[in-house]
Amino acid sequence: MARKRAQDYEAKRNHLLHTAAALFARHGYDRTSLAMIGQAAGVSKGLVYHYYPDKDAVLADIVGRHLRHLVAVVEEAAGREARDPATRLADMAVALLEAYRDADDEHRVQVSHLRLLPDSVQEVLKALERRLVDLFASALAEAVPALANDRRLLKPLTMSLFGMLNWAFMWFRDEGPLTRAEYARMCARMVLAGAREASVRQEKALASAR
Repeated sequence: MARKRAQDYEAKRNHLLHTAAALFARHGYDRTSLAMIGQAAGVSKGLVYHYYPDKDAVLADIVGRHLRHLVAVVEEAAGREARDPATRLADMAVALLEAYRDADDEHRVQVSHLRLLPDSVQEVLKALERRLVDLFASALAEAVPALANDRRLLKPLTMSLFGMLNWAFMWFRDEGPLTRAEYARMCARMVLAGAREASVRQEKALASAR
């Protein structure tokens, strides 16, 4: 008969992952061992091995859980009804930035260490990253329909919005003059304004070339 999991099994796993993310972010993946993770988490190295066979598995789970959470909250925001496209884009930006709250270490690990995993694992995780990009690209194209048929503009505009949101952890402070929601909505408005201007200029350039 299979052994039942302890009631705090997932709580202990989450504690290990959060501890590992902090160590990876602070010391780097190569300089962090499973023994260090166990010591920092206040558990034995043996318990760490009870959850994960090696350090790659720890890293993959940190990044995978982080990305799946981001996709889930953005999909939920994208799926809300009865809103204009510009509001939907702004709501998605707010959802993403809120999901980063208290997840700076996990985000740093995703950005810096995903590339250290085996190619097969990377591909699964990068598919989640692409899903996020596709969600925002679709919302942006809905808000500015002219972008739907012009990938040359849609991709850089989408990635510009990601850049403003993804790197906010480097400087954003919750006690600052803007809330996360205010900053996210401001970013969405800035990108939308740029998208509309760029699409108009593109249309004028095409018209003059005819």
